[in-house]
Amino acid sequence: MSDRKFMLLALEEALKSVRKCQTPFGACIVKDGKVVSAAHNTVWSDTDSTAHAEVNAIRRACKKLKTIDLSDCTIYSSCEPCPMCFSAIHWACINKIIYGTATKDAKKIGFNELGITDRRLKSLGKSKVKIIPDFMREECLSLLKRFNELPNKRLY
Repeated sequence: MSDRKFMLLALEEALKSVRKCQTPFGACIVKDGKVVSAAHNTVWSDTDSTAHAEVNAIRRACKKLKTIDLSDCTIYSSCEPCPMCFSAIHWACINKIIYGTATKDAKKIGFNELGITDRRLKSLGKSKVKIIPDFMREECLSLLKRFNELPNKRLY
């Protein structure tokens, strides 16, 4: 499968999240060209502010692979991982992050983002994770805009 297909899977997860009145974020973890896990944000349904798409995908991948070491894995995320998610990605030793929209895009529609980019976190923490931003940006941005138009959306 290609990067595009993996990002489409992350977007499908984000769309599932929106349909369940959650927030519009999805993630997919891939190893050796195969999907290990895919997840979406479940903060509201789980009553757990750490249940972001990336963290949920990491939890599932670790369980499936029976390890906390996800080196040789790539994570695809519909939006730039927040500082908590970036830290979880770093600690799980995921090699690469590929994301669509930026933190500032989520912040523009009302999400409570810290405004610290992954590149800044990488620099401060001397992390080795490779970051590829703006991948399929327009498709990911379209989902954020769609979510923003919902009358019953819940932000945090």
